[in-house]
Amino acid sequence: MAFIATLGLLLSVMCPSVFCFPDGTLGSHTSVQKAQDIQKQLDSQTLASINTDFAFSLYRVLALQNPQKNIVFSPVSIATFLASLSLGAKGNTLKEILEGLKFNLTVTSERDMHKGFEHLLQSLSQPGDQVQVSTGNTLFVEKHLKILTEFKEKARVLYQTKAFRVNFQKPHEARKLINDYVSNQTQGKVEEVVSDLDGNTSMLMMNFLLYSGKWNVIFDPDDTIMEEFIVDRRRCVMAPMMKMEDMTTPYFRDEELECTVLEMSYIGNCKAMFIFPDQGKMQQVEASLKPETMRKWRKSLRPRVIDELQLPKFSLSKKYSLEEVLPALGVRELFSTQADLSGIIGVKNITVSQMVHSAVLDMTEMGTEAAANTVDKYNTWPAKINPTFVIINRKFLYIVSEPSSELIWFLGKVINPLEN
Repeated sequence: MAFIATLGLLLSVMCPSVFCFPDGTLGSHTSVQKAQDIQKQLDSQTLASINTDFAFSLYRVLALQNPQKNIVFSPVSIATFLASLSLGAKGNTLKEILEGLKFNLTVTSERDMHKGFEHLLQSLSQPGDQVQVSTGNTLFVEKHLKILTEFKEKARVLYQTKAFRVNFQKPHEARKLINDYVSNQTQGKVEEVVSDLDGNTSMLMMNFLLYSGKWNVIFDPDDTIMEEFIVDRRRCVMAPMMKMEDMTTPYFRDEELECTVLEMSYIGNCKAMFIFPDQGKMQQVEASLKPETMRKWRKSLRPRVIDELQLPKFSLSKKYSLEEVLPALGVRELFSTQADLSGIIGVKNITVSQMVHSAVLDMTEMGTEAAANTVDKYNTWPAKINPTFVIINRKFLYIVSEPSSELIWFLGKVINPLEN
């Protein structure tokens, strides 16, 4: 499964703090590590719950605005972009951004917010993992503007941002430069993140995130067959369905919400959760998406032998104009003439006219790469009297997360696997 999220400015990777005793000396390695691990766990738990709340709130807005379309987006990508943008925001603009992200500053300070992102993002891909994450943060600035040193240094240190001078007075050339840069950095997965620019543009923040993971238990491509996928009451399509028999994987039947929850692992830390509502129950499940629902599913998942799993093979590509989405979460001033981003270049006459989030998702038998090396095959088990079949042949939800941090990296819905 491959994902790319392209957005204004993303992914903070901050410098780790140093733990000291009152006398100024460093504690023993074990004490230092233990204290850091405890702090990271506390930060992770707090931020994971906030991120989950933001993710589901944003999902409901996208689902309402796109009722008959597939959905794919990266909640942490958008959240971290807004958190980084807050470095240059002031007044009510800053307040709306943080509240839109579901942060309560009386409970969690801005410092703790950034520190939480640091710890969570550092936990995604550890040395030796076969999950690969490539990120890039870039600031394109009109050549006659000067960025404030404080913002520039914070952006560089906290978000590893690269800065390029661009002549926005020549929109065609600027657009080509930006799109070529993103295309090169994302290995051609995102080719045109900016479709239009005009001479009034003064600053553009761009991020890319490339995620690659291989299934821990692969599907055999020879077993993929064409089967009916129910789009709605009036329409079915023939879609390629990946098939696996006699696999052991975490499973939960949620009788209250009338849906089946199944989880598959990547080699490394990340997992994909599939939520398959009963016929006619999608809206009920969507309305129930909240942090406590996610916690219930995680706690209830238990390894179970699935006699047969069928999952559609698909490729999704979406681009969202966040200036049309975020106001529903209370982030309004950012896109108006009242926006105060004076912490970036020292003046208030900067407005965000366009904020784009793009995501690409490919789900195949191997995970990310169809040509990937074969890994462990599924185990075989004796036939059972009451077999368990999970045939995902109508609309479903999916969540990609890193279990130790509980951070949601990708979230979406598949209504028709044949459409982007």
